[in-house]
Amino acid sequence: MRPMGMKIELLRAIAHPIRIQILDELTKGVKCVSDFEDFFEVSQPNLSQHLSLLRRHGIIDYYVDGRLRCYFLKDPIIPDLIKLLKNDYEEELPSPACCPVTKKGVYPGDRRR
Repeated sequence: MRPMGMKIELLRAIAHPIRIQILDELTKGVKCVSDFEDFFEVSQPNLSQHLSLLRRHGIIDYYVDGRLRCYFLKDPIIPDLIKLLKNDYEEELPSPACCPVTKKGVYPGDRRR
């Protein structure tokens, strides 16, 4: 089981639009650097920095095939996180009717039901 502090570090490591896109692509299977370069509109050095950061955190790894570096997911939580981020929630959670401790007070916002 991963301690909460390590989970927070994982979220910090992936918290960038390019890194989320990289991980989303890797949930579909192994990708080589050239695949990423075709998909993203970022420079090769910038892409390498994102890949290196994800690798340092143990989220991804790679193997060498000739002159290519082929990346793959290593951390099993990533597909679940990507799936969760893709969910489209239609509604907000309902507002509380009152304070659960004092049983007083009323939420001042609009009530939508």
